[in-house]
Amino acid sequence: MVNFGKRLMADQLEEWKEYYINYKMMKKKVKQYVQQTQNGGRNREQVLKEFSRMLDDQIEKIVLFLLQQQGHLASRIEKLGEERALLMEQADASQISELREAYREVGIDLMKLLRFVDMNATGIRKILKKFDKRFGYKFTDYYVSTRANHPCSQLQQIFKQVGIVAVVGALSRNLAFLQDHQGNFPSIYDHPSITLKDPIIEQINHSVQKLTHATNLLQFIGQHALIIPEDMHSGSEDLVDDQSYHFMSLLLNLANTFLYMVNTYIIVPTADDYSVSLGAAATVCGVIIGSMAVAQVFSSVYFSAWSNKSYFRPLVFSSIMLFLGNLLYALAYDVNSLTVLIVGRLLCGLGSARAVNRRYISDCVPLKTRLQASAGFVSASALGMACGPALAGLLQTNFKIYGFTFDQNTLPGWIMCLAWITYLFWLWISFKEPDHIVRENSVNTPSSDSGHRRNSNLEDGLAQPFLIDAKESRDENGEDNDENEEDPEDSHKPATSLAAAYRLLTPSVKVQLLIYFMLKFAMEILLSESSVVTTFYFNWSTSTVAMFLAVLGLTVLPVNVIVGSYVTNLFQDRQILVASEIMVLIGIAMSFRFTSHYSVPQYVSSALITFVFAEVLEGVNLSLLSRVMSSRLSRGTYNGGLLSTEAGTLARVAADMTITAAGYLGQNSLLNVTLLPSFVICVASIVATFCTYNSLY
Repeated sequence: MVNFGKRLMADQLEEWKEYYINYKMMKKKVKQYVQQTQNGGRNREQVLKEFSRMLDDQIEKIVLFLLQQQGHLASRIEKLGEERALLMEQADASQISELREAYREVGIDLMKLLRFVDMNATGIRKILKKFDKRFGYKFTDYYVSTRANHPCSQLQQIFKQVGIVAVVGALSRNLAFLQDHQGNFPSIYDHPSITLKDPIIEQINHSVQKLTHATNLLQFIGQHALIIPEDMHSGSEDLVDDQSYHFMSLLLNLANTFLYMVNTYIIVPTADDYSVSLGAAATVCGVIIGSMAVAQVFSSVYFSAWSNKSYFRPLVFSSIMLFLGNLLYALAYDVNSLTVLIVGRLLCGLGSARAVNRRYISDCVPLKTRLQASAGFVSASALGMACGPALAGLLQTNFKIYGFTFDQNTLPGWIMCLAWITYLFWLWISFKEPDHIVRENSVNTPSSDSGHRRNSNLEDGLAQPFLIDAKESRDENGEDNDENEEDPEDSHKPATSLAAAYRLLTPSVKVQLLIYFMLKFAMEILLSESSVVTTFYFNWSTSTVAMFLAVLGLTVLPVNVIVGSYVTNLFQDRQILVASEIMVLIGIAMSFRFTSHYSVPQYVSSALITFVFAEVLEGVNLSLLSRVMSSRLSRGTYNGGLLSTEAGTLARVAADMTITAAGYLGQNSLLNVTLLPSFVICVASIVATFCTYNSLY
């Protein structure tokens, strides 16, 4: 295991050696400052000023060299442009080919410069994190707030590569022009959708996107799943290749995701009517809906652990539990038992295999298709969320067969029983256990299992922090291996319990988990009480409620297209985060009933604002969560994906219990009473975000 300091020395270009960050010296200074402050030789204010000045000098050295090299590249491109202008008059194919290779040589040198920036940016982030760990997580806030937003910021030159992007544009345009000997190839500026298929340009664009936090649609959608692609250079450590990849097994995982989301939301429009038909209050629908989430709190843990050994067996178990749970849900009316109904929903929650679905994508899909698979996971979830209520709206019938009742309340259970038994049959004949699982089970040694977990850098889809590749992530625990008092192996092992995972959470991570809790709480309140609220205030039928919920679910993908394709390229993630939180707060505030008259336009518009911006917030929140979370939480059973799942599931449980408890105050008070906790939690999350805003840079 190589620490960053040694990697920096090994990977730096000899001719540029003096221009890299002096990481070793800075690290020694941090150690000296700790000793001096403990001995009373210096106060913290003196240390902050001196270290700031020292880091300013290092950054200035890097930036001036960077600008110098950019100038050299620009000059070379300018000279090549003059040659190109002369050459186009002659249209000599061999000379045009030589000129194209000359442009590519400039591209190779640009890749060296990008690597230079990458290494230095990583060194800056690491030394800031090291200082924060020793001095209470305060220095990064101070340094970023005073440097990054200054009009003469040099820090921006390293992290926001406008100059380098311009050089990339010049290279791309000229290579595209030379691709056609007559020079009539359409301009990349006139036709931005055109992608130049040149390996050098593709590598440069990948590196620039990494440096600038740029994203595209698939990346943004993938963030909802906490499954983000690894660095392209870490492919050698991938667990699966194209030959061992089994597309049908991936399709079965996505089908499981889709069916589970349908199963979750198909009962929402009719849960209140079902509870009334069994002699309970309409607001008991909160317990009926929430019981599935209660069971999921526990099932997420054992499914996450089970997926270390197998994917097939957990999916089979999941299908059986969901079949039995839906069967009990459908039979509850005929046996006239609310207990049977709730037990059925609990069994459905115990069959939640979303941890397995995520893990399969991160472990068993090749790197080059993992991004598409991640987007497919989120799309399947969104489609299931929309199809569930829509399907419930179509089940408006009532008949009996052999004494069993089939109506709008029981048909969701019967339909899902049929769906899961069909899925189980398809799973049994088509699923293929991944090769690395088969090999580990045949060897059946403890070291093989731990080796698999060490190699899986994206278990449960947790993305690595900014500017960290697969090898470097193993060194990311706030300290490098060198001069570390802890056992190096222990300091990089994944968490072995929820308590151990919690101890790895920094203030920034806790705030992001709070935001995730808030948005899931607000969405669950909106969705779960929609049938009761709309029936009470507007006399909506079950079909109308189902259509309303389906429309909400269908907004997920269009919103992701807009945000992923445009908004994230214009603003920083932390800016989108704050704006989305504020809009969610506005949506919640608009939902309150302030007068005796509560109108449909007020409810629908406020619900759309809350739901849409909560969806935007979820993607950005999980993106930031993946950056600020320790890499020790990217592996093992108790990983970042599990923590976020547990936070979201607990939020749903709390929201559904709030609805049921508020029901005792009467349906007239239900809306405002349930919205109040959402409002308070949202305000708290906004305050907490501003407290950690600079650490999200």
